[in-house]
Amino acid sequence: MSKLAAFSFQQWIEEHQHLLKPPVGNKQIWENTDMMVTVVGGPNQRTDFHDDPVEEFFYQLKGDMVLKVIEDGKIRDLFIKEGDIFFLPPHVRHSPQRPMPGSIGLVIEPKRPDGQKDAFEWYCFECDALVHRTEVQLKSIVDDLPKLYQSFYQDEAARTCPNCGVMHPGKEPPADWVPDLGTLESRNLISGNTVDKTNGENH
Repeated sequence: MSKLAAFSFQQWIEEHQHLLKPPVGNKQIWENTDMMVTVVGGPNQRTDFHDDPVEEFFYQLKGDMVLKVIEDGKIRDLFIKEGDIFFLPPHVRHSPQRPMPGSIGLVIEPKRPDGQKDAFEWYCFECDALVHRTEVQLKSIVDDLPKLYQSFYQDEAARTCPNCGVMHPGKEPPADWVPDLGTLESRNLISGNTVDKTNGENH
């Protein structure tokens, strides 16, 4: 048995930076634990809503993000800014949007016991009706979700709205789906946190 030891989170991020951008976008820190601790990078946007049977903890380390949530049957944007934390209760439909390139967030959630399934839902952009729902025994966020998404994207019948007949666009949402959060550079200028490139000091 190896001895317990801490490590530098910042160094870990730097070593895995190439995975925290498209087309991968995320990486679990530990594989064989009862907690799924995932680092997620931007830019990344989704058209699905996650029905999670467990709680989720969000910590936005760098840049800002938007968490679309469904409350009282309506979709609204919940902004999680750099340095913010957010606790999401179970079964709140949510869709993480990370449009800011270079942004980094931490998401922590328990692994699911056998038989407890996650669900993923897509809603019509025209009439807001539920287009498709799929349930899965989620083992790994990093490994399981891409296959699930591709299955929906490639199935025109699954993408056809049962209410109005309009076909869901699949991977690419409408242009106004995600608010423009700008860039890390513009965010730093607005906050007054500029960097002197000659000596690396913040001002």
